[in-house]
Amino acid sequence: MRIAVDASTDSSRDLLSLEDGRMPVLQGKYNVPHFDAKGEGNQLFTEAGVPTTFLNTTFFFQGFLQALAPRRGEDGVLTLTLPLEDGKLLAGVDVADIGRTAFALLRGGERYIGRTVGLAGDHLTGTRYAEKLGAAIGEPVRFQSVPYDVFRSLEIPAAEEIGNMFQYYGDFDREFTGARDLNRLRELNPALRSFDAWLAENGSQFQVD
Repeated sequence: MRIAVDASTDSSRDLLSLEDGRMPVLQGKYNVPHFDAKGEGNQLFTEAGVPTTFLNTTFFFQGFLQALAPRRGEDGVLTLTLPLEDGKLLAGVDVADIGRTAFALLRGGERYIGRTVGLAGDHLTGTRYAEKLGAAIGEPVRFQSVPYDVFRSLEIPAAEEIGNMFQYYGDFDREFTGARDLNRLRELNPALRSFDAWLAENGSQFQVD
């Protein structure tokens, strides 16, 4: 049995054709390269008939410690800036839960062969992420929603790809977030961390000026 760990659904192109036009096509053939290239790899195993379970992950909580960490605004307020529409849910997961869940699937044996398991530890809005980050850091954090096109134009590494990724999360939230049933996932992996649990373990790592 093989566990294929993906970073999203098998491919964004399952729901969004390259001709759709709502987001720029990257590298000539991808909506979200790190989604779609892995989807292409998964297709090889499907075509080969290899007994496989696909484990599809999502946004990593660790991103809040890195490129998407809260930054202090010009007015001095810590701000979580994301290309995420107000009220939309962002499915997130602790990176360590990928291995724990993969192990649970392997331990589950043949009943998972041929299945796709969408992984997440929490579904929260940008405002709720900001509130929880503020509690962990010890001062208020506000959420600032940035339009996808604006984020794609920022001079930060992989801005276009990150903007496309978040637009995919937002435009297809029912299909993407809806495929990640937190109750069922915790039956499979009882140690699956919520964002609160992840913050309790990692909140001290935030460095703010």
